[in-house]
Amino acid sequence: MKHLIAGLILSAALAACTPDAPEQSELGAASDTSADASADMSEAPQATDETETDMATAQRPDWRIVIHGGAGVILRENLSDEQEAAYTAALEAALQAGAGILSNGGSSLDAVQAAVLTMEDDLLFNAGYGAVMTADRMHELDASIMEGNQRDAGSVAGVTRVKNPILAARAVMDQSEHVMFAGEGADSFAGSVGLELVENDYFTTDRRVEALDRVLETRERTDADRHGTVGAVAIDQNGNLAAATTTGGMTAKMHGRIGDAPLIGAATYAQNGVCAVSATGHGEYFIRVGVAKTICSRVELAGEGIQTAAENALAQVADLGGDGGVIVMGGEGEFAYVFNSKGMYRGMMDADGTLETAIFEAGK
Repeated sequence: MKHLIAGLILSAALAACTPDAPEQSELGAASDTSADASADMSEAPQATDETETDMATAQRPDWRIVIHGGAGVILRENLSDEQEAAYTAALEAALQAGAGILSNGGSSLDAVQAAVLTMEDDLLFNAGYGAVMTADRMHELDASIMEGNQRDAGSVAGVTRVKNPILAARAVMDQSEHVMFAGEGADSFAGSVGLELVENDYFTTDRRVEALDRVLETRERTDADRHGTVGAVAIDQNGNLAAATTTGGMTAKMHGRIGDAPLIGAATYAQNGVCAVSATGHGEYFIRVGVAKTICSRVELAGEGIQTAAENALAQVADLGGDGGVIVMGGEGEFAYVFNSKGMYRGMMDADGTLETAIFEAGK
């Protein structure tokens, strides 16, 4: 009798803890940019508890990659047709770089690295070449990467000479016993493992010089001056998740300022079977909320879908006065874009041949 009662109690507990059905994102879905977090995503069909696991398994793609190129006030009237086309082409190039690895059976870790590496080399984005400048007219770059199987991670903060900070973050993960290096130590470590080092002015572009001069003169930052982080999340054919984030930070930041991009759990997190996250926004607020880990914890412990979990985390950011966005991939490859700003450069590609990009709020 005791065994029977215990079995009934256990069965009831397990049923109560069953998570919601996975949700599927669509770039064309409606988006709300109120004080609460906004989402660019539609609901998946409802499933019963009995069929939920089977549906999730059936829906899991062979592979998928999702990217972002920064969030902020991105309005159609502020982008020319040529600029919009350039950003779209850049997003597609990043997706293709990651998809090329995944389609050949490569790892999600290599895929997210390849995707953000492409954006680090593109002056359109605030990462690597074309990154914003500090108040001291320098470039101090941050990056992080994480895989979901063993939750290995690596990051660098405040590097000034590493051509591609995401490669330095990966080297910290693979070739050291540590998770994070900063400043001169990070640059030295990168050089010691053979990564390409450049002079700091390699990263400088006229666009960023003009932005710095304006901020120093007006003592005010626009939304664009605070944002611009790029990132990627992916799932590979083995079901492994990974995430990567890289940035130049905010225009006219103080020397030594570190945002959320290199912090595991703030902008970047990956855990197999749960979720992978890359964030972009006002880093001080994302650090305080621990956005990436908060999202994954809500999925894992509260049984929330990835959209709901992301909305809850970004609502906390908004309550504190911050804004930005996240890309999230669930344990079965479902994905979401969630942001409480006026736009986010974003895109997705998967094994079905789907390639989608978007810049503005849905419907704008």
